[in-house]
Amino acid sequence: MTNILIIYTGGTIGMITNPGTGALMPFNFEQITENVPELRRLDYKLTVHSFDPLIDSSNMDPEVWIGIARLIEKEYGHFDGFVILHGSDTMAFTASALSFMLEGLQKPVVLTGSQLPINQIRTDAKENLITALEIAAAKQEGKAIVPEVCIYFDYQLFRGNRTIKYNSTNFDAFRSPNYPKLAEAGVYLKYNDKVILQHGLTKLTVHTNLSRSVGVLKLYPGINNNIVEAVLSTDCSAVIMETFGAGNTSTQAWFIRLLKNAIDSGKIILDISQCKVGSVELGRYETSKQLKEIGVTSGFDLTFEAAVTKLMFLLGSGKSEKEVMELLETDLRGEITKLII
Repeated sequence: MTNILIIYTGGTIGMITNPGTGALMPFNFEQITENVPELRRLDYKLTVHSFDPLIDSSNMDPEVWIGIARLIEKEYGHFDGFVILHGSDTMAFTASALSFMLEGLQKPVVLTGSQLPINQIRTDAKENLITALEIAAAKQEGKAIVPEVCIYFDYQLFRGNRTIKYNSTNFDAFRSPNYPKLAEAGVYLKYNDKVILQHGLTKLTVHTNLSRSVGVLKLYPGINNNIVEAVLSTDCSAVIMETFGAGNTSTQAWFIRLLKNAIDSGKIILDISQCKVGSVELGRYETSKQLKEIGVTSGFDLTFEAAVTKLMFLLGSGKSEKEVMELLETDLRGEITKLII
């Protein structure tokens, strides 16, 4: 029998409406089949691990990611796949983080949740949960069909570190702007085998050292030198710079000087685009040529969520600044499509 571990961290999917107050409250996921009787028709052995206390996804933290990764490491040999039930607001951050933390993954780790509580008539929770379990259990010739960290939501399966939450009111809450869907669920589950990660025979290695030393500089027309200097002078090892278009910024002398001073002092500047679709192309335009010359690192088509978590992972690895910069521009877990300019 296929063994699946359900890891319930919190979120709307595990909530029911209190008939007395109308407020949302968590139900006991150990009694999951009582709330979702359809699960009895699946020929799987389901084991549930609930976090205590449960976590609203807005309070998600690297320490929780470490707890999830260690749990998967501990139970890796006992289960065929893992389904993580999670609030949707920070799900893409958790999926991205776990993709870097779980090196050599050979089994599915599927994150899912819902926009409506599981006991509401129009809930999306049941379908998301049931199909996520089917994906976590899916094998071909004895091997997992999707051996990577992914997000399943509203009939679509995405690579975790390529996913963003873009809608807070519709069931199709997630998109993968720069990478194809891994699968779609209709009458049949259709897998896009060509875009699913396929590792060689490797042993799972779990990385649990994460650095929080990451800052963010979001550019906008009219930003002044005091704001830029304040961000760049913060006590962090790296700054994610959200730029315009294909990685473009102001070419004013004061702006380039502040960036160069930060880089010369040992701070990593990672350039990602504010655009959801497309990639940073340092040097393509005059407005990004100087960035390349002073040592700004290209994030190519990294999502913001993947940029944050990849930096946390690499800065916590103990590698040198040069190695971190090189690995930021290297595709480690299918998170970037690298362009050669």
